[in-house]
Amino acid sequence: MSGALGSVYNNTRFALQSHAKAMAALQEQVSTGSRINRPSDDSSAAYKILGLNSQKRSLANYMSTIDEVSSILETAATIIQDMFSSVSQVKVNLNQIISGTYDEAGRQRLADQVNDTLEQMISLANTQHLSRYIFGGSNTNTAPYAAQRTNGKITSITYQGSSQQQNVEIAPNVQASAYYAGKDIFGSNNRAAPQFLGDTGAAGGSGTSSVKGNVWLTVTFDGTDYNLSIDGGTTVIDVGDAADPTNVAVTNANGEVLYVNAAGITAIGVNMVNVPGTCDIFNTLITVRDLLENKYELSDSQLAQFRNSLSGSLDEITNLLVGKQTSIGSKIGFIEDLKNSLENIKYTAEDEASMLQEADIAQLSIDITRRETLYQMSLIVAAKLLSVSLLDFID
Repeated sequence: MSGALGSVYNNTRFALQSHAKAMAALQEQVSTGSRINRPSDDSSAAYKILGLNSQKRSLANYMSTIDEVSSILETAATIIQDMFSSVSQVKVNLNQIISGTYDEAGRQRLADQVNDTLEQMISLANTQHLSRYIFGGSNTNTAPYAAQRTNGKITSITYQGSSQQQNVEIAPNVQASAYYAGKDIFGSNNRAAPQFLGDTGAAGGSGTSSVKGNVWLTVTFDGTDYNLSIDGGTTVIDVGDAADPTNVAVTNANGEVLYVNAAGITAIGVNMVNVPGTCDIFNTLITVRDLLENKYELSDSQLAQFRNSLSGSLDEITNLLVGKQTSIGSKIGFIEDLKNSLENIKYTAEDEASMLQEADIAQLSIDITRRETLYQMSLIVAAKLLSVSLLDFID
């Protein structure tokens, strides 16, 4: 009989301990609001929650990156819009000159305005975002554009950024360009045959020239042969030394080459050579300014001819800027849509984690009540066991 009592006693003690432990766990869930407070509570659910939390952190990082990229692109789009407005105004002023609206003094004032616009363009092209140059491509630590000056005025612009865009991962296996190569934004790259304007008789050679935009070809005569230069006389090519006068390679100090058919040259002077599809905003503005100042002492007919050509170059630049702004605007829209998709995925992960993690308070109340009832019943059984004595077994 004592063995049976011992077994009942042990079972009752186990029940009391089990119910007490269960109530403690339930009360912890009520106080924390969490169904799983340690991995041992539900190892399978805990593993899923860890994975979902990791996914949420990853998505949050991607969305933060998207915000940064979007900010960079919006800044770039604003800069391009400002440039477009400035270049468009230069074109309006140039067309007014062509129509005879301005006198010589007015043209000089416009030349000064174009020079100011050029300075502004350099400043905009060297804009930084969070101490990184927007238009330097993958080289974001160095100003992408450097100006060479003579007597305080910009005479040429050198691009010293990277030719590669810097891509940033904005979602798993999805990358977007954040920092553009300025030479692709502010200059065309669809080369056509050079167009020679002027009265010297010079024409295009058969070789493929590497000069871009607008170039001044100076033709001089040394008493024996014609001499050609495209850098203001720094580098001079003697036509008499050329193996083929119909295809003379005229180079400048930067190593760029213009192939000239010099066989038909009959006079000294200056030709403006335009290479359609290669204009950039800086070279074009420099050429417009120099033309307004009549730097090469051109005749009125030459000035009119060259201004008409430059109007076409400005059209090329404005069309380029519009295209780039549209492209960047589309990219901003794409990454914003992507961000919305990532947010939806993140919210889904949060909901799933919450369903696994959060405790059902109503159900917990029922479970606690049930456990308390069982605990009280176990206490009653224990009380009866403790009240048993030897007298209960005497007949």
